[in-house]
Amino acid sequence: MVVAVFLVGTLGYVVIEGWSPFDAFYMTAITVTTVGFREVGPLDVAGRVWTVLLAVVGVALLFGFVGIVAESLVVDATSGEREARRMARTVEALRGHFVLCGYGRVGSTVARELRHDGEAVVVIDILPASLDRARADGFLVVEGDATNDATLHAAGIERARGLITTIDSDANNVYVILSARAINRGLFVVGRANAAGSEAKLAQAGADRVVSPYTMAGHRIASLAMRPRVVDYIDAALSHGELAFSLEEVTARDGDSIAGCTVGELRDRGIFTLAVVREGGGYAANPGPERRLAPGETLIVSGSADTLASLRGNG
Repeated sequence: MVVAVFLVGTLGYVVIEGWSPFDAFYMTAITVTTVGFREVGPLDVAGRVWTVLLAVVGVALLFGFVGIVAESLVVDATSGEREARRMARTVEALRGHFVLCGYGRVGSTVARELRHDGEAVVVIDILPASLDRARADGFLVVEGDATNDATLHAAGIERARGLITTIDSDANNVYVILSARAINRGLFVVGRANAAGSEAKLAQAGADRVVSPYTMAGHRIASLAMRPRVVDYIDAALSHGELAFSLEEVTARDGDSIAGCTVGELRDRGIFTLAVVREGGGYAANPGPERRLAPGETLIVSGSADTLASLRGNG
């Protein structure tokens, strides 16, 4: 519109006043911008009318432009689009994070535990209230249906380390796991089972671990009744900063400080190996001091919190 006004205004002065194109353009510029610095030459009646028209158009363009820009900025700030774009850029930069589907009572607890362990979490939920709580708690969020591939891609599922789905519908949890597995085969998946008998369906869908909050609650209540101090100790050892002594899971890798060592050598460093996870998923409990650790083996170890933190960083 600005270019069109300048072209028409310049042409009008050339036709009406007979000025050169440059003089006509100059006169159009100072009129449209309402500067009015100095007229090129005397104007007849037709020239003055033309100047008034250009001035009115210039004022309309100026205020229209300011209004459009102001409206755009206000809408951008109040609609949350700016924050959504910022979050989208942050999610795009993530690698090795966890995608959490569902931010209810279970999901919010999971998110807080992962953050305590220093993991990045992207929350997917369809409910605005749940998303607002996740934002207030400081988590990255993606609004949408987690069963939709586009939503999973928006959360960076193809670059994620793990998926945790805590939706209160077993059918949705199964569908989410199937969709995520199709996108990222190497994903570690933990699924929530709500109804009795759903664990097998979630496992068949591709979940590496299945958790039933009700079954776990029953096991925990029984354990607290029978072995309260054991449960309290394990809870404290697995919590954040409760004890100077802790439990950890580490994997021996080529070139790190664990692979090639014996259990006895680790013990001399203050690291006690409680079990070695076998390839099939079983446990070799309480291995002897001569047991040498091969790359790829996973260990359940205990020791001081500082020692295990450094071990996890180097391992």
